[in-house]
Amino acid sequence: MASQSLPLHTLDPLGRFSDRAQDYARYRSSYPRAAIAAILFGLSEPAQLVVADIGAGTGISSRLLGDLGARVIALEPNAEMRAAAAPHAQVTVQSGTAEQTGLGDRSVDVVTCCQSFHWFNAPPAVAEFSRILRPGGRLALLWNDWNLDDPGTAAYRQIIQAAATRAIRHHDHTNSLHVVEEHPGFAPVRHHSFDYAQSLTRPEVVGRTLSSSYMPKQGEAYEQFLEAIAAWHQIWAAPDGPATLRYVTNLYLAETVT
Repeated sequence: MASQSLPLHTLDPLGRFSDRAQDYARYRSSYPRAAIAAILFGLSEPAQLVVADIGAGTGISSRLLGDLGARVIALEPNAEMRAAAAPHAQVTVQSGTAEQTGLGDRSVDVVTCCQSFHWFNAPPAVAEFSRILRPGGRLALLWNDWNLDDPGTAAYRQIIQAAATRAIRHHDHTNSLHVVEEHPGFAPVRHHSFDYAQSLTRPEVVGRTLSSSYMPKQGEAYEQFLEAIAAWHQIWAAPDGPATLRYVTNLYLAETVT
């Protein structure tokens, strides 16, 4: 795993999900609705807000924000991911990167990065967010992190780490947050956490795992993963139902400083 110490933004973040788009759209976990509501809480009425969802992928978070009434610009640089996004009346999907969004100065009320900020080159990305946010705007960084206090989820993570092409980083968002905290355009970061769960059949848990860019899709490690996940599902699934992966959804909010 020679790549494990390299910053993720150097590991082809624009292309590495191209062959994952369909699995991502079908099997990736959603987010707690309470976490999505917390992103907008205390701002104007959602219908008056413009949200830039950066690294939007297949639009999971964008549609949840749109469900609340916000107008969402879903920025995603990968064409396959954009093509896999289901349409939503409140969401406009377009190409753009975190470092060069193509959006106007002070043109959005909220910037969201849901399961994406760790792929960005953080200093120029945060500078770009400061540029496009209006006074009184808000930056929201959101991650679904494995709840390793849950034994079934901890066992699942061991399986995917054994097959993964790089070390899997979880729960340590320090490097991401300090860039925001050191930027003069943002107030101190506030943290909220939420419990979340995803119930999956065996084919679904395979699809959910293969949506991750670090998972091989062929070869010996892939075959060993399939065997291990079949055994895992047999142990942890309900007698006539799916197995449950449990998450801690971590939300970090920072307001703009005028």
